[in-house]
Amino acid sequence: MLNLRIVPSTHIQQTWDKVETMLDSALAHSAGEYNLDQLKLMLVDGKQVLLVLVDEANKIETAFTVEWINHPNHRIAFLTAIGGKTDASSFNQFKEWVKVNGGTKIQGAAFESVARLWKRKLGFENRYIIVEYAL
Repeated sequence: MLNLRIVPSTHIQQTWDKVETMLDSALAHSAGEYNLDQLKLMLVDGKQVLLVLVDEANKIETAFTVEWINHPNHRIAFLTAIGGKTDASSFNQFKEWVKVNGGTKIQGAAFESVARLWKRKLGFENRYIIVEYAL
C-alpha cells in the first residue's frame, strides 16, 4: 500500500530530484500554462502543495500538485499535475487530507480519456468542460 505524504514548501529543494521527472511528464499535457521551473517556484512560494505517495521503503511512487481555490460556497483542491501510479486506497488518503484542510471538492482538468479513467476508478463526475480561445 502507498502512503500519502505532504512535502512542506521548505523541503521542495530536497525532494525535487525525486519528483521532477514525474511532474515534467504531467506538465507535457498542461497546454503550456506553466513549465516545470515555474511549478517548482509556486511550490516553494506555497502557492501550490506537493504531495507524494511512498511505498514501504519510502520510495516515491507518485507525485502530484494541488492548488487551493476558494469560492464563497466551496474550497476546492484543484489537481494541477499528477505523475506516477495511483489507486483507490491512495485516493481515499488524499480525500481525507482535503477534508482535514477544509476542502469541500476535488477538481482537475483532464483529457477525455483521463476523465473516463478517473470516473471509473475514482468516482469523479464530469462537472463542465473547460474550453479556450487563445488571443
